[in-house]
Amino acid sequence: MREMFWKMWKLARRDAGMVTSEYAMGIIAAVGFAAVLYAVVTSGQVSAELQAIVKRALSARM
Repeated sequence: MREMFWKMWKLARRDAGMVTSEYAMGIIAAVGFAAVLYAVVTSGQVSAELQAIVKRALSARM
């Protein structure tokens, strides 16, 4: 009985990788996230903060 259970468990757990639809959904999610991130980073307030951080970093004494 145990052997049969383990065989079935191993068979159910076997994963040969993602299928095409999973790749497509992953790409769509990544593109959506990139679009949101781009919109946030290029907004006025965030852009000004990033420029201020870069200015402080470049003007720091070594």
